[in-house]
Amino acid sequence: MDYGKLCHDVLDLDPKVRFVGVCDNTGVIKRGGLREGIKSFLTDEEIKNANLITLERWRLHNKFADRIGKARYAMEEYEKVKQITIPLEDEHLLLISTEVDADHGKIIESAIQLIISNYVKDYL
Repeated sequence: MDYGKLCHDVLDLDPKVRFVGVCDNTGVIKRGGLREGIKSFLTDEEIKNANLITLERWRLHNKFADRIGKARYAMEEYEKVKQITIPLEDEHLLLISTEVDADHGKIIESAIQLIISNYVKDYL
């Protein structure tokens, strides 16, 4: 999967998307970044720690996957941003941050459709 292209394509889905990145199972962002002109609320070290928390939370979401099915995505809303997590292949996660007033439902469904139609034939 071309993670760089995926990040670019997701960033282009909506101008309210602040950040798109692909995180591996160590919390490192492999591809992606902030939209031009956007400043991060977190330092690089805080971002890595937040990614590790996101990875652990994702594992918890899937603790009962054998009984209720795999999680398709997770979304959290904070006072300043919304955070969206979507699973990818090989224990990678697609991380999307948006403005609080973004239409997260539209962004989530568009991102999943983008993944299905262009990157992964067997998405969940």
